[in-house]
Amino acid sequence: MKVKIDSRKIEKGDIFLALKGQNVDGHKFIDDAIKRGANKVIVEHGNYSVETIKVKSTKVYLEKYLKENYYDKIKKVKLIGMTGTNGKTTTCFLIYQVLNMVKINCAYIGTLGFFLSNKKIKTNNTTPNLYDLYNMLLECVDNNIEYVVMEVSSQGLDMGRVNTLLFDYVIFSNLTQDHLDYHESMDNYLNSKLILFKQLKENGISIINSDDMYSKHFMINKNIITYGLNGDYKIADVKSTLNGTKFKLNDEIYTTKLIGEYNVYNLSVVIIILNLLNINKINSIIKKLVPPSGRMDIVKYKTNNIIIDYAHTPDAVNKIINEVSKIKHNKIITIIGCGGNRDKTKRSIMGEVATRYSDYCIFTNDNPRFEDPKQILNDIVCKLDKKNYKIIKNRKKAIKIGIHMLKKNDILLLLGKGHENYQIIKNKIIHFSDKEVVHKYTRR
Repeated sequence: MKVKIDSRKIEKGDIFLALKGQNVDGHKFIDDAIKRGANKVIVEHGNYSVETIKVKSTKVYLEKYLKENYYDKIKKVKLIGMTGTNGKTTTCFLIYQVLNMVKINCAYIGTLGFFLSNKKIKTNNTTPNLYDLYNMLLECVDNNIEYVVMEVSSQGLDMGRVNTLLFDYVIFSNLTQDHLDYHESMDNYLNSKLILFKQLKENGISIINSDDMYSKHFMINKNIITYGLNGDYKIADVKSTLNGTKFKLNDEIYTTKLIGEYNVYNLSVVIIILNLLNINKINSIIKKLVPPSGRMDIVKYKTNNIIIDYAHTPDAVNKIINEVSKIKHNKIITIIGCGGNRDKTKRSIMGEVATRYSDYCIFTNDNPRFEDPKQILNDIVCKLDKKNYKIIKNRKKAIKIGIHMLKKNDILLLLGKGHENYQIIKNKIIHFSDKEVVHKYTRR
C-alpha cells in the first residue's frame, strides 16, 4: 500500500495518514514521515510542506480507502470471528489447527500472533488495527488461504478495528467481568461484543454458547447454532483427568488430550465448524488436537503437577481451580497477580476466588506497567477474610517458593501469564517466562 500509518515504514513517494489511536496521535509523526520521503499527508489539522489533504476524520478516511481499494481482493477469504471473555484463543487456535489438519488452508489472527503457513508474526493487540488487518488478509490471499480465524476483542470492536469486514461465521463463548477499566460497565462491554454479530454476512452462521446468561442478546441473526447443556449441540457426560477428557456431544462420544469441562465448550465449536464443512472422521481428528502454549501446560515434578495457564479473569480462575480440584490431589497452591493499568474492580474478586478455592495462595506481580506493584497487591487482598496466603512481589521468587512448598501429590497453579515471555514494568519489557522459571527450579 502507498498509504501508510506508521512513519517509520515510509519510503520515498508514500502517502502518510495521521491516524489518531487510543494512546498515540499520528499527527505527532508527520514531520518524521516527510523527512523519510512522504510526498503527501492526510491529516485532520495543520499545514505542512508537502501536499496536504485535510479530512474530518482520518479513521473514517482510512476505512473508506481500504474498502474501496482492497475489499474486493480480500472478500474471497472466509472469515471466522470469535468474541467472548474467555476461550477465544484456545478455540480459534484449535480451529486453525484442525482446518490445516484436514488440508483446508487456514490462517490465525489473535493473542498468539498472526499464523500463516509456517510463519508466525507477533501482533501488538489481540485484534490488530484495520490497516494491519487488511495487510494480513492481503497476504492471506497471496498465499491461497481459504479461511482466517480471528479473535475479535471487545476493545477492537469498539475502536472499529474490524469495520468494513463481513464475517462468514461469528462465535460467542461467554461474557464475564473484564476490561471494565475501558468499558466502564457490563452493558458497554456487552454492546461492544454485539458489534461482531452485526457484521455477519447475510447467509452467515452464528454459533452461540447457550449456557451463558448473556447468550440471548447474541441471537440476532437468522442462522443460529447453539451449544451447551441444552443447546442444538448438547454437551453431556464430561469426564476429565490430567491425561485428557472424554465427553458426549449429541450422542457422539469424543476423547481429547485437552483437560477440563471448559475445553469441552471450546471443542464443541470446533466440532460444529467441522460438521458445517462436511468433514468426516471428526472423532479421530479431535484426538490429535493439542492446546495452544500456556493453556493448561503441565510440568511433572516428583509426585506433583505444576500447571501454567493464562487464566486472568475471575471466571477463568474460578473454572481452572475447580477443574483441577476434581483431580486426585493433596493440596492446591495458586500463584497469581493482576495486571497494572487494567480493570481494578476485578482485583479483589480475583483474590477472593483464589483464596476460596485454593488451599494456599501466593499473590505476586503480573505486568504492573505504570502502577505501583504494592498498590496492585493491596487491591487484591484488601477485602480478604481468609488468611491462607502470602504476598511475594517478585514473581520469580514467588514461583521458587511455590515449588519448594510442594509436598506429595500437590498441584501448583501458576496463573495469569501463560504463553507470555515477558513482564511489563513501567516502560520496559523484560524477558520473563513462567515456564522457563519452572523448568529452571524443577531441574535443580
